Amino acid sequence: MTAAPTRSKCVVVQSFADIAADWDCLDPDDRYRLLIDLRRALPAMPDALKTDATKVRGCSASVWVYPTGRSDGRLGFLADSNAAITKGIVALILALVDGRTPADVLALDIEAALAPFELRKHLSSNRTQGIPNMIALIRETAARLA
Repeated sequence: MTAAPTRSKCVVVQSFADIAADWDCLDPDDRYRLLIDLRRALPAMPDALKTDATKVRGCSASVWVYPTGRSDGRLGFLADSNAAITKGIVALILALVDGRTPADVLALDIEAALAPFELRKHLSSNRTQGIPNMIALIRETAARLA
């Protein structure tokens, strides 16, 4: 009999819908590991972009988000954090908005899309307190580029 693969051997999916589907099938410990694994989906952010101007306020860990434009007018972001779980939360949020048009992001209810993950239930308040500020930064970027 072959043992089922563990979460750590799975390839991290990039689509928000796939992440949500995986989340629904996992127990709380594996959900925590999924968030940590998601950090690997983020492309490397150059240290030169990790400045006070790109730092997200209100996070217990250091989080930097740098909006990038794409030639097709869609949003893109580089992001990083010095904490694995926080970086995974950043990756989760960016999986939802990255590659969308600014108008799509402005029309999107990001908080409602994140609600099924119940991040505040599974993580300490220190780990989730910067989420509203990150969402505000994403919306400000979309509004500026719309």
